[in-house]
Amino acid sequence: MAEITAALVMELRAKSGVGMMDCKKALQETDGDINAAVDWLRAKGLSKAAKKADRVAAEGLVAVASKEVGAGEVGAAIEFNAETDFVARNELFQNAAKRFAQLGLEHATVEGLHGAELEAGKTVQDEVTGMIATIGENMQLRRAARLSVDEGVVASYVHNAVSPGLGRIGVLVALHGGGDKTALRELGRKIAMHVAATAPLSLNTDDLDPAAIEKERQVLTEKAKEDGRPENMIAKIVDGQIAKFQKDVVLSKQPFVMNPDVTIEQLVADTGKELGAPGLHLAGFVRLALGEGVEKVEGPDFASEVASMTSGQ
Repeated sequence: MAEITAALVMELRAKSGVGMMDCKKALQETDGDINAAVDWLRAKGLSKAAKKADRVAAEGLVAVASKEVGAGEVGAAIEFNAETDFVARNELFQNAAKRFAQLGLEHATVEGLHGAELEAGKTVQDEVTGMIATIGENMQLRRAARLSVDEGVVASYVHNAVSPGLGRIGVLVALHGGGDKTALRELGRKIAMHVAATAPLSLNTDDLDPAAIEKERQVLTEKAKEDGRPENMIAKIVDGQIAKFQKDVVLSKQPFVMNPDVTIEQLVADTGKELGAPGLHLAGFVRLALGEGVEKVEGPDFASEVASMTSGQ
């Protein structure tokens, strides 16, 4: 039997647009013959999915899940996309998103999740491919994230929820430390709601992407020049504005939306003292907003496309 190399699998994927696991299986079934593998995929109906792979999938759902692990917890969030909101309201699609989030508790990356086994001999990627062929829209398990703490909680919040754990924005907040878990989870949920509203860029100042700071510095410098500020004062002015920018986008430094008199950092510290857990701290957060970063193509939507195809028949 011919050796099924990664390069061969990638070549078939580029040629067919079908998922990696299906490509590998097709090559195994056809002894590494690319053309025969393409025919095998067509015979299995997988080419239907490939034909839809270039359609923009910016609708769908974000799903979250969590579970206790000893004294700690683990939480997962996934983004599962489709072309239309109509499909996102489909029970089959919603159930799949929930299952993927549950599997995300064991798989930290979207690549790992694609290969995760839903049932004997069937992966998440197989399920997505099958749903594309059945429902007739392009779909993509686009993002996955996981947080865990060995002591404390991973709280969650879903904005615009269509059902428990499913919505358009999903947030996870990890709080590490001791104390009553019910109280910690309530604190975590409030901070998660804050994150949904403010979309911070990082947890702490040191975690902020240097590229984001540099970009902001360039914008502020150009603005200072446009405003006619003295050349020898621009650097100092911009430094002050950068410090304010960091407070605006760093979660721990942001004023808490439910009580702007305290920062998130102070809120956690105060709660830790109340619970007798002075070491309580924010260990991380995840915010997934549906369609974030997806470039939507202007023009007829999928429903209009179907209508135009069926008109006159």
